[in-house]
Amino acid sequence: MSEGLVISDSGPIFSLAVIDKLSILEVVFDEIAIPKAVWEEITKDKETEYYDRIAGFFKDRVRIISGFNELTFVMDYGESESVVLYREINANYLLIDDKKARRIAENLGINCIGTIGVLSVAKDKGLVEELRPLFERFLNHNRYYGLNLLNSILTKHGEEVIGNKD
Repeated sequence: MSEGLVISDSGPIFSLAVIDKLSILEVVFDEIAIPKAVWEEITKDKETEYYDRIAGFFKDRVRIISGFNELTFVMDYGESESVVLYREINANYLLIDDKKARRIAENLGINCIGTIGVLSVAKDKGLVEELRPLFERFLNHNRYYGLNLLNSILTKHGEEVIGNKD
C-alpha cells in the first residue's frame, strides 16, 4: 500500500541520503517530485559525499512551478516552491522537516510528513529493521532532530531510547 504523490523539501533528502535510505521513498509513496528550487539546493555542492546518490535519485523527478511563488517572504526558496508545487499538482504529502515552514504549510491545509514520520511508516511496513541505528547516524552527522521526538518514535516501535549526550 503506497501513500500517493509526495513533494520533498531538501532537508529530508539530505537526511535520507546520510543513512542511505532514499529508496524508502519509492516504496512508501507512489510518486516523488521536487521543485526546481530544491533541485538547485541539493545539487549545489558537487563535492558532498552524497552528491551522486542524491542527483541520481532525483534528476528525473524535478518539476517547475507554473505559478507565482508568493511564499518566498515567509519560507526559504526550496520550502516555498515545495508548497507551491504541492498545491499546483494536488500532491498527497509534503515531506518537510523545518518546524517553521511545516507550521506555515499546515496552516495552509497542506498534509505534511517529516523524515522521522517516513521512517516510522517504513518500520511499520517492514522496510527497516531498526530505527535506533538510523537515528544515531542522524545525530552523528549533524542532522538536527530532537531527542524527545526520536525517543518517542523508538518507544512506539519498542526500541531502546537514545540517552542524552552530556
